[in-house]
Amino acid sequence: MANIQVLDQITIDKIAAGEVIERPASIVKELVENAIDAGATAVTVEIKDGGISFIRITDNGCGIPREEVALAFLRHSTSKIRTVEDLTTVASLGFRGEALSSIAAIAQVELITKTKDALLGTRYVIEGGVEKKIEDAGAKDGSTFLIHNIFFNTPARRKFLKTAMTEASHVNELMIRLALSHPEVSFEFIINNQSKLHTPGNGKLKDVIYQLFGREVAMNLLEIDEAFAGIKITGYVGKPLISRGNRNYENYYINGRYVKSNIIAKAIEDAYKDFTMQHKYPFTVLHFVMDGNDLDVNVHPTKMELRFSRQQDVYNFVYQAIKNALSEQELIPRVEVPEARMSEVKTPAVIQNVAKAEHVVTTPVRPQMSEQSVKLQEKNLDYFMKKMQERVTSYHSQMSQAEVKDVREVHREKEQADRIREAVNYNKPTVFEQPKMHEEQLDLFKEKLLSKESIIEHKIIGQVFDTYWLVEFNEQLYIIDQHAAHERVLYEKTLQGMKERDYTSQYLSPPIILNLSMQEEEVLKEHMDTFAGIGFEIEPFGEASYAVRAIPDNLFGIAKKELLIEMLDSLVEGIHSSVAPDMIAERVASMSCKAAVKGNSRLSSAEVEVLIGELLQLDNPYHCPHGRPTIIAMTKRELEKKFKRIV
Repeated sequence: MANIQVLDQITIDKIAAGEVIERPASIVKELVENAIDAGATAVTVEIKDGGISFIRITDNGCGIPREEVALAFLRHSTSKIRTVEDLTTVASLGFRGEALSSIAAIAQVELITKTKDALLGTRYVIEGGVEKKIEDAGAKDGSTFLIHNIFFNTPARRKFLKTAMTEASHVNELMIRLALSHPEVSFEFIINNQSKLHTPGNGKLKDVIYQLFGREVAMNLLEIDEAFAGIKITGYVGKPLISRGNRNYENYYINGRYVKSNIIAKAIEDAYKDFTMQHKYPFTVLHFVMDGNDLDVNVHPTKMELRFSRQQDVYNFVYQAIKNALSEQELIPRVEVPEARMSEVKTPAVIQNVAKAEHVVTTPVRPQMSEQSVKLQEKNLDYFMKKMQERVTSYHSQMSQAEVKDVREVHREKEQADRIREAVNYNKPTVFEQPKMHEEQLDLFKEKLLSKESIIEHKIIGQVFDTYWLVEFNEQLYIIDQHAAHERVLYEKTLQGMKERDYTSQYLSPPIILNLSMQEEEVLKEHMDTFAGIGFEIEPFGEASYAVRAIPDNLFGIAKKELLIEMLDSLVEGIHSSVAPDMIAERVASMSCKAAVKGNSRLSSAEVEVLIGELLQLDNPYHCPHGRPTIIAMTKRELEKKFKRIV
């Protein structure tokens, strides 16, 4: 066995750096957070080769006095805390005092910094933890860090870095999070001399969202501004329309710090559960402000994970705030079919017919056209337009009161000619495109469809495809999916009945026998009273088997063995979670959806009136329990545009 000895300081620093610096994005995170703590209002980050060979970070913060520059690169040197008691109230982003030391240990670092009251700045060079130079330098107020060749002295770690493109994408994701966390700071991000991101820094979070994610996202946001028991939450959540396929767009910040929290993530997703389809995740940008005594941010070296002292309160508050925001809006998707352009319509016959009236010979327009045929089309259409203009001029010169109608006809002919000209592209072949569907959320009705007062004004037109019902109201055409609507009604009625204990049990003969795993048996025993309280009668049937002798009456005929096992499986997934609200009742209510009327089933008008009346009085009538929409809308104006009643 080798003798025990104390490691030298350089080796210690390299080991410590491994806890903080994983890739170029780690360096950018630490230095940008330091810039924000230094009071910077503008930060520019520039990288090359994914940040592996070059990183430059410039800020206009307070700078570092010359006498403290070398000190800043020592381990556990910081301006953020003084004693262990400060850890409970620290509000800055970086406070461990390991960032600069760790970066300098594995890279070639140059710092140029100047404070406001100093005449000259300071240039400091340190490579692999060894100081190389410190000297006076001309500089602007603030600090500039230049990082070259990370892991140059630890090749074993350098080989684990990914490609330049992958590393750059990590930095880009980081910059997006930083921009969202501090809208009052203007961030610019440059990759290989190309600006990829630039935020205004005007303090308006919605402007940052627009800059980063575009108009569609910015136009489909719901604002949140709530406070409860020392916790304040502000920001925006996306309407279900802009849900994404992964959790990358769930952003939340605590006291300005981007964090990950299973409690907050679960509260967000549970609040959206009735509004989004399975495997879809919400868009959120939420800012939390809370007392440092209620959380522990010193859990992990990256300070990205934290713990709450009041987990249940945090969950309930976040869940209810988001649920309220979603429930207050009338989130009915409006389907808008865009106008078909002439390039989307086969026009050769039209062109030929009009041209023949003017004694012009044309070549039919086809998806593939030669250069010669394009020139011929241009020549023929120019002649055609010239003749049309002559006719318009002639009519105008002879116009009288009796000829007004004829002039209108000429104008219509001219409009037709304009459309024909639009059909021919002089530079490339005509392409026949398919019209696209456009959706946006309607939440600005003066008179809302989904109110008790408006129900008497609904006009049920009829059923199409034995699945969808058409309802007219307030110059809108609403299309309701009878299966999704019935699922929603059954779900909420079942849930409400269980909360109010308004249910009856139905005995089964023979009973359903369940053979359970250890985890399934554990969760069943733990919640046996709850099952009994909502209408189940379950008793042991030997070893790990249980007999289900009675079920809630609304499940009669659909409660099969597979469904009951599926419900227990879902409870097993949440066995370690103490914050799932009424999980069993929700699972039972979801099972009741199996009894919903299916598509391709004909209902009577009376049945539909009852169904729609019940749907429109629910707390959330917009989506079935699985997240599919129950209602979509088309405006009267859209229909009139389709039939050319308006232009």
